[in-house]
Amino acid sequence: MSELIIGPKPKNAKKKPDGYHTFSVRVKQETVNKLDEISKRTGRTRNELIGIFLEYAADNCIVKDQEEP
Repeated sequence: MSELIIGPKPKNAKKKPDGYHTFSVRVKQETVNKLDEISKRTGRTRNELIGIFLEYAADNCIVKDQEEP
């Protein structure tokens, strides 16, 4: 699987039209710390990063059928 590379947020990035759905998710503190570090390094919000990560995972995951016993 290829790497997900996240660069700095463009300085002139405009907010896209809303078509989003809000929901809650629980994550480990360790994961929050990693997100905050990436956020600091890229200038992107934690929310932006989570959206990017979810899109990438949804587009690149492989779903295996359940094996018969």
